[in-house]
Amino acid sequence: MAFALSARPAAGLAAAARPKRAAVRAAAINRDAPMYRAGGASDAPANATAPVSTPFDDYRFAPIREATVSRAMTSRYFKDLDSYAEADVIIAGAGSAGLACAYELSKLAPDARIAIIEQNVSPGGGAWLGGQLFSAMVIRKPGQAILDELAVPYEDEGDYVVVRHAALMTATLLSKVLQAPNVKLFNATAVEDLIVRDDAVSGRRIGGVVTNWTLVTLHHDTQSCMDPNVLEAKVVVSTCGHDGPMGAHSVKRLAKLGMVDEIPGMAALDMNAAEDRIVANTREVVPGMVLAGMELSEIDGSPRMGPTFGAMFVSGQKAAHVALGVLRRRQAQEAAARATTQAGAKQALSA
Repeated sequence: MAFALSARPAAGLAAAARPKRAAVRAAAINRDAPMYRAGGASDAPANATAPVSTPFDDYRFAPIREATVSRAMTSRYFKDLDSYAEADVIIAGAGSAGLACAYELSKLAPDARIAIIEQNVSPGGGAWLGGQLFSAMVIRKPGQAILDELAVPYEDEGDYVVVRHAALMTATLLSKVLQAPNVKLFNATAVEDLIVRDDAVSGRRIGGVVTNWTLVTLHHDTQSCMDPNVLEAKVVVSTCGHDGPMGAHSVKRLAKLGMVDEIPGMAALDMNAAEDRIVANTREVVPGMVLAGMELSEIDGSPRMGPTFGAMFVSGQKAAHVALGVLRRRQAQEAAARATTQAGAKQALSA
């Protein structure tokens, strides 16, 4: 009973306080924002709500049908699939090494059809940031030569240079790759497997890649069977990075196929040892497949290098030269085989 009696005055006081609090709030609003005062329209600055004039005020797009948009995309994509179903070089992975390889190769061999397969929607791999979500990109000398070629500005710190944001380098390199007329990027596409062939000259060699939409690849265990697509190539350059969800895919597959010895995996971080070894070991590991970038650390057991990118770019550039040599060798082998076939046919006709 005592509780009930004491509660009534409290409720009455709270009710009485409400209009006072409302008045205080209104005063604060009126003090801080004059446009809310009583009769505020007359007190507001002249033309306070007048729209800002811009060059786009009367902007109008040309008319188009939705079906036209669809055809514009699909016709070009499927034309690219048709054209690159037999590529000269396929690069698996569009990280720093893969993009540097594509850039260098597009200059060395403008006659070659180069397809890049990237499992992510956004190419660039880990090169959008310098490390641990930091912006700056560190490149040890003389790896800055590619920055000079691309006109990417940097700060020279003596034995190394710093690009103010890694994305500046990656975006510049990516734009050059995508502008090359003989390069096609298929992103959001995963390399699920390799094409392996036997021939009299090379023995077992890599003859292309098996692909699927990345979302399909990630959900094979939850969906019914969805068969892949295939792209043939005379050379495959794999730059899939160190071990991860889709990293080091090619070397792991080669090990399962018995085409390389058991892979030791990447060793602990040592920048000084790692970068030199990655560039030095960039090579054709089995007939038809060149490895570059951090995927090499998995097959060689070399150290990881962490957030320094010189070896990534230089390894990619070196891989382009190696791949071109493999490509020309393969083209010569095919030309010789055709010549032998044609000579045998002529001999059979003359007999």
